[in-house]
Amino acid sequence: MRLLHRSIISAILVCAVFTGVVLAQDGGALFKAKCAGCHGAEGQGKIGPALKGTSLTADQIADLLTKGNDAKKPPHKKPLASLSADDAKSVAAFVKTLK
Repeated sequence: MRLLHRSIISAILVCAVFTGVVLAQDGGALFKAKCAGCHGAEGQGKIGPALKGTSLTADQIADLLTKGNDAKKPPHKKPLASLSADDAKSVAAFVKTLK
């Protein structure tokens, strides 16, 4: 019984770690699906401003996505309900890789 219990706990931990890695790697896919329509596939800007080389920090980007900012144009006036906090961090990390 103890061995089964340990195996189950180990399996849950492995899944949790794997899920975290997948979320961290999903920033590019999330960006392409939710942001590229306005900001361009390479962050070059389109309808929305260019994000490539932005001076915003990853934390500032994640905050904008999760909290919104009244000074911004829609859709960024309000939080993006379609992104979790972890998703927003992944997108922000991806945006910071755009050069």
